[in-house]
Amino acid sequence: MNPRQVFVASLRREEVPYTPIWLMRQAGRYLPEYRAVREKHSFLEMCRTPELAVEVTLQPLRRFELDAAILFSDILIPLPPMGLKLEFFESKGPQIENPVSSMKDVENLRVANARQDTGFVGEAVRMLRKELGDEKALIGFAGAPFTLASYAVEGGHSKDYAKVKKMMWNQPEAFRLLLEKITDTVIDYLKMQLEEGADAVQVFDSWIGALTPMDFKEFAFPYLKRIFEELKQYNKPTIYFGTMTSGFFNYIKELGSNAVGVDWRINIDDAWKIIGDEKAIQGNLDPMVLYADREVIRKHAKDVLDRASSFSGHVFNLGHGLTPQTPIDSVAFLVDFVHEESEKIRNSR
Repeated sequence: MNPRQVFVASLRREEVPYTPIWLMRQAGRYLPEYRAVREKHSFLEMCRTPELAVEVTLQPLRRFELDAAILFSDILIPLPPMGLKLEFFESKGPQIENPVSSMKDVENLRVANARQDTGFVGEAVRMLRKELGDEKALIGFAGAPFTLASYAVEGGHSKDYAKVKKMMWNQPEAFRLLLEKITDTVIDYLKMQLEEGADAVQVFDSWIGALTPMDFKEFAFPYLKRIFEELKQYNKPTIYFGTMTSGFFNYIKELGSNAVGVDWRINIDDAWKIIGDEKAIQGNLDPMVLYADREVIRKHAKDVLDRASSFSGHVFNLGHGLTPQTPIDSVAFLVDFVHEESEKIRNSR
């Protein structure tokens, strides 16, 4: 089996010779070649120019024996076509100039058409499929409705999520309409990526941990479930990933995704016992472990592999993304160790 086949088979919980690995933010600022591109182009320009997106997507695969590439883009890319003015700043990160705060604001937003409004993403996926051939898998992605709605309301990063929670609780009809429009946009956006050649898609829910289980059930679950139900027609694996979600696992296991990504705040075998062995699990090394020496990396990575070894369908990943100062040698060591150790574990059964 080649890496593409191993990755897809793992997400389908089929027997594979080793545990596949890819890393969130594997194309990023820790790589000097990424920084070289970034010095010449703005972040949004990189996301919106297929040739640049392809180049950055492929950079980590030239260095490491990763089993999958993930499209270089950003979860907020579908928001501007909806009517939200987005800019990225080095100091503040993403900023939306016209955040929504009322039903009228939400009514003025439109549901984006993926091919008309974000066709550059489809073109990048198509180009990557050609570049990767049959050897490596390609992952597409989108932001989850609650996380995107949070950005739309907060206007950028938030420490307390006060604005979005105020709207969610005090204007539930407006907030639900916002979620509906974003959900429709995300579905079309992910369908385009699957149609252009992505082997799997991941839905990122970066801010979902701000919710209570009750609010997750009301303001996240129905919209996520609809996304995964709509994508089943493509018969390609789907992954749901959110941070600080262990309190929601009883709901998440009903979402309809093939796999669930979990962060490092719970042992992977404990997560699997709650989510159920009918789903693949992705994760879940603490990204900060890569700052430690190799013995520590080996210890923690082996613990993840050992805990996952009695289940079918493990895709090794971090519990969140690589950070800008991550040592490159540590990434190379981790990738090779996961492949070698997981093969040993299988051979010893």
